[in-house]
Amino acid sequence: MRCGSGGTPSGSLVDGRIMDVGGVSNALRALLARAEIRGTRALIAVSDALASFRVLKFPADATDQAIDSATTKELPADPDRMASWWTDVHQDGHGRVVFAAVWDRNLVKRAADVARGAGLEPTVVELKSLCIARAVTEPSCVVVDISASPVEIFVIDHHVPQVWHSFELTVPAGEDIGPALVVPLRQVLRFYGRRRDVDFRATSPILIAGDQTVSSQTFSYLEEVLGHPVASLVAPPRVPEDVRHGTYLTCLGMLMRRSS
Repeated sequence: MRCGSGGTPSGSLVDGRIMDVGGVSNALRALLARAEIRGTRALIAVSDALASFRVLKFPADATDQAIDSATTKELPADPDRMASWWTDVHQDGHGRVVFAAVWDRNLVKRAADVARGAGLEPTVVELKSLCIARAVTEPSCVVVDISASPVEIFVIDHHVPQVWHSFELTVPAGEDIGPALVVPLRQVLRFYGRRRDVDFRATSPILIAGDQTVSSQTFSYLEEVLGHPVASLVAPPRVPEDVRHGTYLTCLGMLMRRSS
């Protein structure tokens, strides 16, 4: 019912890493006040630059101990500095699909400290790739976030993030960004396409997200060069500014009581 966005002090965020906890906390506190957000529970989406993840497949009878061992070998980490976790994404008679991640404790703790400094209580800290996978309706697609710096590319297959890649986009203002997106997108598509256990097809779309307007000519160019449909990632509908969510919820509550 309330949303907002804002910037952070120069140098306080570098490649997804929080360098100035106090500066980012102050920016977040000011944003909450401007957006009139009163809630205090926070879900924090941290950059995939703070972690590594893999989607792994195991036989249906694989034990949790065997998966622990396999994920440790796949994602080796210093136990004094890094934390790890895995969960079943899909499990049936044919096998178990596991999402495993390892992350830097200190860098993730800074994100939680930012929320607390802004008066929020962090209840969940999650990778941005997982949040994006839940937000898109396409089961298999590529999402390009051109609003991020550096730009981020996410490959999603079976509603699960499979690949994260970032790159610097250096295009002068007013110039077409299409040609600059071709090489990194082609690299990601080829990398993921080498796997034989995927359902990603040429019909899977490339969705571009960001505040910057992308022309239809750019979409057509990328479609021709890459062989995939290209479109803007549709933003969630915004509630009109003149609709007060408190009044709306009160009316809804009255309606529910009358119809019960």
